Amino acid sequence: MTLQVEATGETVGEAKWSALRELEKLAPGIDKAAVRFQVVSEGERGLLGVGYAPARVVATVAEDAAPVRELRDESDPAALARELVERIAAALGVDCRAAVAEDDETIVVNCSGRELGMLIGRHGQTIDAMQYLANAIRRRAFPDEEREVVVDAAGYRERRRATLEQLAVRSAQRVVDDGAPVELEPMTAIERKVVHVRLKEFPGVETSSEGTEPNRFIVVSPVSE
Repeated sequence: MTLQVEATGETVGEAKWSALRELEKLAPGIDKAAVRFQVVSEGERGLLGVGYAPARVVATVAEDAAPVRELRDESDPAALARELVERIAAALGVDCRAAVAEDDETIVVNCSGRELGMLIGRHGQTIDAMQYLANAIRRRAFPDEEREVVVDAAGYRERRRATLEQLAVRSAQRVVDDGAPVELEPMTAIERKVVHVRLKEFPGVETSSEGTEPNRFIVVSPVSE
């Protein structure tokens, strides 16, 4: 048996999100990856906003593909982060399923699905914005929660780590050669930690963080004599 709902929204992404919420009411614990969407209308805005027509989609899922809610052992901050990421992805029109992994330092929300390049964005701008928003909301909703939220997709963060480590080494070598400090681009706390750790044992340099969030950055300096 197949479940089917029709929903509307200002954008196709919002219509898809609305459809998912309706399906969840019919089948709690629905596997979002099993849902298939048919875009009936992408919507349009008339001249000067007159004659607006909403986007319309039809969502279907096999009833036996989503009968039971998956039990998740998640903290409240992790559940909030996962829900936020899934909602943003849906608003972007990206079919995404988010899984959460937690440890003592981070809450990692890992996205899987199609069109993840759209979720990552040019130079990681979209996924970084999602991560910044998730942490801003986490700090406001759970002021005692010190763990950073990391949003990842298609192994982007590991590639970013490799890039940061290469940047760190090049910058440190420049400091050693020129004898002058180098300021790096603004980074998140997690990214700054990658640089600090990579250069901790690099001879002749030391690192420090300066500025205020979200524009806090690292300065690589010659070791003081």
